[in-house]
Amino acid sequence: MLGDLLTTFYEVARQGSITTAAKQLRVSQPTVTGRIRQLEENYGVELFYRRAGRVDLSDVGVALMPVVEQLMQHEGSADFLLRNAGNLHLGHLRIGATGPYYILKSVAAFRERYPAIEISIDIGNSQQMLDALIEYRIDVAVSSHAVEDDRLARITLATDPMVLVVNPAHPLARAPSVSLAQLATCHLLIREHGSMTRKATETALDGAGLPLPASTVIGSREAIYEAIRRGLGASVVPLGEVPRDPALCVVPFASHPPVLHEYLYCLQGRTHTRLIGAFLDCLAPCKAA
Repeated sequence: MLGDLLTTFYEVARQGSITTAAKQLRVSQPTVTGRIRQLEENYGVELFYRRAGRVDLSDVGVALMPVVEQLMQHEGSADFLLRNAGNLHLGHLRIGATGPYYILKSVAAFRERYPAIEISIDIGNSQQMLDALIEYRIDVAVSSHAVEDDRLARITLATDPMVLVVNPAHPLARAPSVSLAQLATCHLLIREHGSMTRKATETALDGAGLPLPASTVIGSREAIYEAIRRGLGASVVPLGEVPRDPALCVVPFASHPPVLHEYLYCLQGRTHTRLIGAFLDCLAPCKAA
């Protein structure tokens, strides 16, 4: 309420006329007179000297004017910032992901449309990213976990078949396809417990009545690929996550491969904000990689 009173004071002081100030503010003359009177009565001061057809600043009004001018400048700056943010000429899109593989195409499309928006991508596990999303530390989260939570909106980014990745010297490297049973001939490189890649592999083996072969746990995708390059084993991974590298051979499964889904999450209450809505419009079509 004080903001309206000070805005009215500022306009009357600039115009030197209540009538002209009312026209500028697009309110009635009695409204302007009432606001000035309220401001004076609230603080027990006299801000204007009333003369025939004109008002002049009192000593208190003269002292107040530069303070109110600064407030008006700050208000103008705030209005400029908000309008630019609303028009996506300013802002920061914060993305959290378990890996960059399925989101980078959409990030590139967004950056091309809105080059003034800063973009950052944090990498972590699914729970860390979803916690950050709920705590407003990121704006969208990418995860392979299918989470049912009324607070979250979920969009499927990809449905990706899993493949066996081996070193070119591996006995299966030239096979046109493999079966789940043939994994018994491999030393598998697998992720830690809680990894959706590991869970999908174990679920497929269990469904076929097969045990998990001899394995080594390695805590990152990049380290697994480096271990394959060095001939330390093979791994079952989503096709879309395999780097293009002559030292890595991709062998598809003959039938019923394990499948991994990748999802994008945002808070339900933020889906219609300008920034997040613009990013959702840039999402690449959902398809297998």
